[in-house]
Amino acid sequence: MRIAILGTRGIPANYGGFETFAEQLSTRLVERGHEVTVYCRSHHVPREMTEYRGVRLKVLPTVKHKYLDTVVHSFFSVIHAVFQRFDVVLICNAANAIFIPKLTWTGTPVAISVDGLERKRKKWNALGRLYYALGERASVWFATEVVTDAKAIQDYYLAEYKKGSTMIAYGADVERKLDADAVSEFGVEPERYFLYVSRLEPENNAAMVIEAFRRVETDLKLVIVGDAPYADEYKKRLRELADGDPRIVFTGFVFGSGYKSLQQNAFVYVHATEVGGTHPALIEAMGYGNCVLAYATVENTEVVGGAAIEFTSVDELAEQMQMTANDEAAVREHRRRAQERIRSEYSWDKITDQYEELFTRLAKR
Repeated sequence: MRIAILGTRGIPANYGGFETFAEQLSTRLVERGHEVTVYCRSHHVPREMTEYRGVRLKVLPTVKHKYLDTVVHSFFSVIHAVFQRFDVVLICNAANAIFIPKLTWTGTPVAISVDGLERKRKKWNALGRLYYALGERASVWFATEVVTDAKAIQDYYLAEYKKGSTMIAYGADVERKLDADAVSEFGVEPERYFLYVSRLEPENNAAMVIEAFRRVETDLKLVIVGDAPYADEYKKRLRELADGDPRIVFTGFVFGSGYKSLQQNAFVYVHATEVGGTHPALIEAMGYGNCVLAYATVENTEVVGGAAIEFTSVDELAEQMQMTANDEAAVREHRRRAQERIRSEYSWDKITDQYEELFTRLAKR
């Protein structure tokens, strides 16, 4: 099949979950004999890049702006894709749903991965939240198939819009390799730090994690991995919360081998996000053999499936961080459970199987 993926920043992944998803899925589909094109943004992928691991790259311009970046690039991508007559197009992010008719009117089937409930993110103003609410409705109205990545999100679309969807989760690899040299550049040692990974935005609760950790009596460190291009005030607040505690390390964005090493060498992974479906960093942490402390949202509880320790407040998180710091046996047991959970439910090969089946069904229409 000739398949296009658009709505992400592009590959190789250098930003977040949708980009990692696009890289993992597209390269695997190419290995299975399909022709895949991924649309990329010019300020994330060099214009001269035309291919990555067999995947065709189409780098197009956009407006580098918090509210315009995604929609402007997706508009240009859809216009280009119309003339390519792909067998199927996968659009990422409900914000891009308004462009679906340009493809479906020419007979191209479109699946849209809506992700979580973006309109609930605190970073958006009233206009941004309204736009995402319209994006949800447009996904239901226009897409050939809506794809949700968690049962909780699938249930939401069914209850809110009376719309059934195909649930396909995110994937992760299962492995763990300790490597002191690989993490030394971050000033830490293997299994001597708590790890937190996310965009540094309010609903991801980095402030809660820092506050809880500062109450823990331990010589373990806390490594905060992530950044956010339009959240300067919040990032300033986080550094003020951490001020004076030499155990807290901010790395900024880390991708590729550096990110993988930080995940595989962590002592405990802390997942504190409260908005979204299947969070990539959470299942990656589980696949890389981490004991996970997870914020007890419906979506996170669904993903961990009893293989993590859950919390509902900063007080509970502080208690659990202290407990795990003092109980290595409990940490080892939760590491084992986490990897078993990923093997059974979230392998990338299984996810690729499901998308390939979906694309085949859509292309036959």
